Amino acid sequence: MKIAIGCDHAGLELKSALMSYLDSRLIPYEDFGTYTAESCDYPRIAEKVCKAILSGQFDRGILICGTGIGMSITANKFPGIRAAACSEPYSAILAKRHNNANVLCLGARVVASGLAALIAEGWLNASYEGDRHQRRLDMITRIEQRNAVPPAITAPGEEAGSQVKVQPPDAESEAGAALPYEGTQPL
Repeated sequence: MKIAIGCDHAGLELKSALMSYLDSRLIPYEDFGTYTAESCDYPRIAEKVCKAILSGQFDRGILICGTGIGMSITANKFPGIRAAACSEPYSAILAKRHNNANVLCLGARVVASGLAALIAEGWLNASYEGDRHQRRLDMITRIEQRNAVPPAITAPGEEAGSQVKVQPPDAESEAGAALPYEGTQPL
């Protein structure tokens, strides 16, 4: 098992403690930042870790911010990532057993290093149970697929990655228009 780990400025100290824990367990990992206490944006770190997992180079990820919630929200924007913000071991264990969580999110302002190590240990030692849980994960995957936003298309003359502005429909054009979820298959 190989872990991708990352944090924002709030999680720097807890990340260091968790890397020491991983070293003690001889679990290989790669640190995706941040590396200083200077304020940074957690979505950038979450993106790096999630892309590393989705590339197949890493099996799981650990993300740390102030509460774990921002990292979890960001990580769950990536199809195939199942991130769980946990503040005690039981939820972390069940996140793996029942939801096959591949990213553990922790809050450095919520859990101390000793508890964080226990949470990580429970999550790392847990195995996905499959069976009835697989049916539910399949449902989640279908929801993900049905609601996926197509990648933005760059117009000629625009820079790649620039934001495309979408105008909300006016009241006249909205009347009688199909809602985005109408006609989708039931779970």
